[in-house]
Amino acid sequence: MSLQSKYNAATSVVDWAKSDAYHNSFLIHKDDDLDFAVKNATAQGLPDIAVSPAQGKWLSLMAQSIGAKRILEVGTLGGYSSIWMGKTLPEDGELITLEINGTHAKVARENFAKAGLAAKCKVVVGPAYESMTGLQPDVPFDLVFIDADKRSYPQYVAEAKRLVRKGGVIIVDNVVRYGLVNDLSVDDIDIVGIREMLAYIKEDKELDATTIATVGERAFDGFLYAIRK
Repeated sequence: MSLQSKYNAATSVVDWAKSDAYHNSFLIHKDDDLDFAVKNATAQGLPDIAVSPAQGKWLSLMAQSIGAKRILEVGTLGGYSSIWMGKTLPEDGELITLEINGTHAKVARENFAKAGLAAKCKVVVGPAYESMTGLQPDVPFDLVFIDADKRSYPQYVAEAKRLVRKGGVIIVDNVVRYGLVNDLSVDDIDIVGIREMLAYIKEDKELDATTIATVGERAFDGFLYAIRK
């Protein structure tokens, strides 16, 4: 069988997850804090929708590569992605993460404490857009990671642009959605929210962005990477 034929055959989530696991076995070291965060979130009934280990490591590397000292996260869940990024922060660094669900916020705080990040990672509880509009930081954020309700993505991106420094990075997760965003017959409210976000960015002269599609243990999806010019 040719390499191309093998590639065409590897089209299931099982195949993609096996590929992730193989690469992770070389590139991602065991971390007791992250393992605890996953187990604690599962034990307390949080949905299994956090970023994958490979995506978490990517966020960590991205934060390091831009020397991020101030990070804003929209959508906390159990704090798994927050820990990946929080561990990269310098001593005077800070991560603010926004979460609407009080139970999720409680679990995240427990996970931050276990990871020794309680002083650096702060959870703000409430509707994310309201929390974002209430932020008036003296020093802008270096990195904004958005992973929350997709219907509000246009509003989140607009506020993220206000809050991030020039040259800063905005990452928006889950923007491909199994390839359904480009299927205009699909009118799901979250899919529509992503389309509206793309339309907003197209007309915004201060943002330069691209979408990277991904496959892996989280199936077929992707993220948007933007820089504020």
